[in-house]
Amino acid sequence: MKIDVDELGPVQRKIRVELPPEAVADEFSRAYKTLGQRVRVRGFRTGKIPRNVLQGIYGEEIKGQVRSHLVEESLGAVIRDRSLQIVSRPEIEANDLEEGHSFSFSALVEVKPDIRIEDYLAVEVERVRVSVTDDQVAQALRRLQESHARLELVEGREGVQRGDFVTVDFEGSIGGKSFPGGKGENYLVEVGGGQSLPQFEDALVGLRRGEPRAIQVLYPQDYPNRDIAGKAVNFSVLVREIKQKVLPPLDDDFAKDHGECASLDELKAAIRTRLEAELRQLQDEELKEQILNRLIEAHSLTPPPSMVDRQARYLMERYQNRAPAPPSDAEQRVTTEETRRTLEARATRQVQATLLVEKIAQLEKIEITDQEVQERVDHLARAAGDRAKTVREIYSRPDSRDDLHAQLLFDRTVRFLLEHAKVKEVDSTIRKVAQWDEKS
Repeated sequence: MKIDVDELGPVQRKIRVELPPEAVADEFSRAYKTLGQRVRVRGFRTGKIPRNVLQGIYGEEIKGQVRSHLVEESLGAVIRDRSLQIVSRPEIEANDLEEGHSFSFSALVEVKPDIRIEDYLAVEVERVRVSVTDDQVAQALRRLQESHARLELVEGREGVQRGDFVTVDFEGSIGGKSFPGGKGENYLVEVGGGQSLPQFEDALVGLRRGEPRAIQVLYPQDYPNRDIAGKAVNFSVLVREIKQKVLPPLDDDFAKDHGECASLDELKAAIRTRLEAELRQLQDEELKEQILNRLIEAHSLTPPPSMVDRQARYLMERYQNRAPAPPSDAEQRVTTEETRRTLEARATRQVQATLLVEKIAQLEKIEITDQEVQERVDHLARAAGDRAKTVREIYSRPDSRDDLHAQLLFDRTVRFLLEHAKVKEVDSTIRKVAQWDEKS
């Protein structure tokens, strides 16, 4: 077998293979022998069918099988012998296949780049010096209090006020015609909460319980629901109940019932501890991002286009699954194009980081065992609850387990880099404090 591997670029190779006539003949003989043992032809016993008979019936089919097998086996051998890390589907160009003649083909493939990485230990990064404030503890305590609030009927007042929670029946129409989603019964609305229909909520202020009323709401042009955007909608509304949110008192009993703490002071201390742990985690994630950025900046690396394309498609699918109701066609085209450019840039960076971290894992002999992969699968299945069976089925596939193994290896290696980084403490900035406060 004659082999040539041409380097067309940092991540592109062209493999040329020529097989001698005897290798082609052997493969034809094997294929016809296998065929003769499994097919039936009238007038002949299975396994005793003359080859010329089989060739007359199955000749073209066998030629295709032989071609595929020769390409697959010889290409696989070249990839193993030359230690090529293929990341794309080979583009095959093959000559005509004739028994008694040599057979040649070429395969165009993308490979992982040859990476020379250095100075990856003791990477200099900056940790912002931030602490949990009393105000942040108070905000978290208020959120906990809000989560245990209850709604109670309003006594001695019939009119709706801002801040009330009202149960209403409504039916909306535009020009005398109803529209999708324009009708509801026993619909709970927080008046002035702005959670679903802010214009509708504002129009409820002043209505009285039990009295049917007609209201008109003008929705803005950019309202997400295209059926009513920029239109005046007439609603028939009946307020059935008016309730107010009642917060439980913040005292030691609240701490015992909802914080599993002996006192309110102990609950505040527990909240502070949790916020500090979240802050440390956020800071660690920021440091890891800094390390990856430093590595990418310090190494000239051409990522294989096929890897970038796969990652960009994955990011686009995630974006589309999380996106709200689609805009108009024109807006969709502009948004999609802008999003695609953004995600392609992000995908390029992610592939670069993956290749660099993978190389470091090899140099440092960092590994993930099959047992660790299984333990993570078990953890994901337990966390999935009713979907545990589905999770296990997903990770029973080799490709899914390989992806999980790669993710675990990436995470472990980045943690290793963080442990060996040179971390410099710096004073906080208003911007970074504000960013963390929003996340918390």
